[in-house]
Amino acid sequence: MRENFYLHGESVDSSDPYEYRSCGLDGIFLLNGVETEEHDGEESVSIKNIDGLHVAIGKHLVLNRKGLTPKEIKFLRKTMEMTQQDLAKGLGNDAQSVARWEKGEFAIPAPAEKLLRAMFYAAYILTKEDLEALKTLIVERLGQLDDLDQIEPLPVQFMLGDHWTERQVA
Repeated sequence: MRENFYLHGESVDSSDPYEYRSCGLDGIFLLNGVETEEHDGEESVSIKNIDGLHVAIGKHLVLNRKGLTPKEIKFLRKTMEMTQQDLAKGLGNDAQSVARWEKGEFAIPAPAEKLLRAMFYAAYILTKEDLEALKTLIVERLGQLDDLDQIEPLPVQFMLGDHWTERQVA
């Protein structure tokens, strides 16, 4: 399947799209936002706002694809600037599982794929500060759940003021 992307504010040349292979995905074509220059007989290509392009591609993947391919899983992880270990912790798996999904050795389980899609979409709509907080939550806080399962749970009380807050009972 062929997906076309273009940069707003620039003219679109749909007659000669640029096939963008550097992202590791197949079938991604750019209708503009590409500059080609020649240096010492070598042609070099630069992509304008490459981070924005990767977010647009990721958003397309999580909202419009039925099942994520191994290359798409790896692309989403890298776009979120996560290691396999980071993603594994966030999805409740291990890094070896993520590596196997990215190599196509095993299919990503449906619940993990849905959570990956939600994580990416949340990352897309959040500010950089919110994204860092989300990454901390996913990597650190959710990674601590296994430890919490070993501790006797404390009763918790909730109070409603202008919003709900919790207070642990000692």
